[in-house]
Amino acid sequence: MNKSLDDFKEIPSYQSEKAGQNLHWFPQDVSSSRLAAVLVGMANADGGAVIIGVSPRSGQIQGVKDPEEVIDRVFQAALLCEPPMVLPVPMLENIQNEILVSVTVPPGLPNIHSLDGRYLIREGTQTNPIPPRRLRQLLVERGVIQTESLLPPLAFIDDLDMESVQEYIHLMGFSPDEGVEQILLRRGCLRYEGKGEERSTLRPTYAGLLLFGRQPQAWLPSATILAARFQGSTFSDQFIKQEMSGTLSDQLKQAEAFIRENLRTIVQISGMVRQESLEYPFDAVRELLVNAVAHRDYNLQGDSIHLNIFSDRIEVHSPGGLPGPVTMDNLLQVRFSRNPVIVQVLSDMGYVEKLGYGLDRVVRSMREHGLRPPRFEELGGTFRVTLFGAPRPGARKQSSGLIDLAEMGLNMRQETVLTFLDENRRITNREYQELCPEVHAETLRRDLADLVSRGLLIKIGDKRATYYILKHG
Repeated sequence: MNKSLDDFKEIPSYQSEKAGQNLHWFPQDVSSSRLAAVLVGMANADGGAVIIGVSPRSGQIQGVKDPEEVIDRVFQAALLCEPPMVLPVPMLENIQNEILVSVTVPPGLPNIHSLDGRYLIREGTQTNPIPPRRLRQLLVERGVIQTESLLPPLAFIDDLDMESVQEYIHLMGFSPDEGVEQILLRRGCLRYEGKGEERSTLRPTYAGLLLFGRQPQAWLPSATILAARFQGSTFSDQFIKQEMSGTLSDQLKQAEAFIRENLRTIVQISGMVRQESLEYPFDAVRELLVNAVAHRDYNLQGDSIHLNIFSDRIEVHSPGGLPGPVTMDNLLQVRFSRNPVIVQVLSDMGYVEKLGYGLDRVVRSMREHGLRPPRFEELGGTFRVTLFGAPRPGARKQSSGLIDLAEMGLNMRQETVLTFLDENRRITNREYQELCPEVHAETLRRDLADLVSRGLLIKIGDKRATYYILKHG
């Protein structure tokens, strides 16, 4: 099937938000070195595609006379890269009755590639040297350099809380014959300063301080969780705020307490049985925080992990984009961590499954609770996950959404009355006593009278014939 060049550029795998950045064409006689330079630049950026058989100046399609020879040249170019680049098999495209060779560079490759000692990156339609600062950032992002394994300045073993270390050793059941330092060294929480014959003092790594440090924020001030609960669906001046600091396990414990205290409780009546549950599955929210703590980019300082609870959703923001080969398309399947030491120890402590992100479990938990799937986003170097809430069947509702019964100042018995009336037309004094058998009848009578005075219930009838219904509108 013949295509125009414009049609070819519309193929989805060759599209890009930055026009031209992931599409480059060469004549059929392009040298292996020129081809390798563009391949390296694309691999170090967001991937792309190279079309061979098109004039680079006019865009005129010339075609390829010997496709097999050109494909062989592509593989030679890939071998010139350091480390050698592994690419999908080039494809042949028939456009305007001419054969073109198309080469795809997948996004999210795990390595940083160089050519003849030069690190290159694709910028617009150009392939340029990578500035030193950007190169370091790329090395960290792709796991070539792991911030967690670096030695913080002026950090020593005395900066670790040995009581916490001993609790961890006891938890893991390590042999008493193995020294504490050797265990921490094997786990990546300690490293020798210097290399080879110059190797001398054992010092804690960033991971060691984050996991067992007395004051981890002395070296990583932004390694915290900032949690907030807002009254409505937007940021406002009225909110509850808490900053979690300390070791990563300390932060997770504080965050779990904040979640339990600030998620609304939905009360349901099934028959004569009162059932309570959080508006979101607790394990899903906890999983997101564990994921953020385990996989955030600790090289990025200046911002914390954010937990924002709104009236209609929960957002968790984690500094740093998706690591290594993980992309928005494969994040539920691909397993890769920029912080393998932290993931290992948190896994030992029972916080995180070492082999995965846990995001697939979040999706499954939300589905099992009848809620919308989570939304995953990369926004300016931040990974954000949003959980959407919804009133449960039988929950007390208003036109504006779920009523927070606790904020109305109602007691638990009165909440039970309202949720019972969501599934039943009316309630009598006797039915109320059956719901609360251990409460004195006079107390229950006052509960109902209070609900009437608040305008929530309407009293109908008199004496033994009295019953109550919800007041609508």
